[in-house]
Amino acid sequence: MRTNNSKVRNVIISVYFVLIVLAILLATIFRAFTNLTPNPLITAFILIFGFSALFFLVHFISKYFEYDSDGLKVVVTNKGLLLSDHFNYREHTVEFHKSKLKSFKIYDYLVYKELVLFIKSSNGHVKKECFNVTLVSRKKRKYIRQSLSKMIRENRKSKD
Repeated sequence: MRTNNSKVRNVIISVYFVLIVLAILLATIFRAFTNLTPNPLITAFILIFGFSALFFLVHFISKYFEYDSDGLKVVVTNKGLLLSDHFNYREHTVEFHKSKLKSFKIYDYLVYKELVLFIKSSNGHVKKECFNVTLVSRKKRKYIRQSLSKMIRENRKSKD
């Protein structure tokens, strides 16, 4: 099974555009926020901190996810959504045989979803690999869960 979240790219670009427009808007109506504190420097700091936190939250969440379980190996990839064609600064790829998968978990936090794979390494240790699946649709996460569960069932049958 192959799946990815490539259609989300335009949404993230739109969110960045809205954030930039919001920053320009906040800069132009800075005087309206003087009621927050009597010191304008503190007001500016609060606005800059709030905008930066929102910007980095979007940057942290926005990742491209690709899952491919066709064949004997499984390939799972996470990489940055913007500028990933030119820079691979946020890429994380794991390729493993289906028989090496021990278990998996999908954690659902408030604004972040994470897929954790436990993979048996060649020396017998179990390695933990984490992937951001926040922008993957619920339906695709369900298919990934089914595919991984099927692999684990087959691994247990072959073990017995």
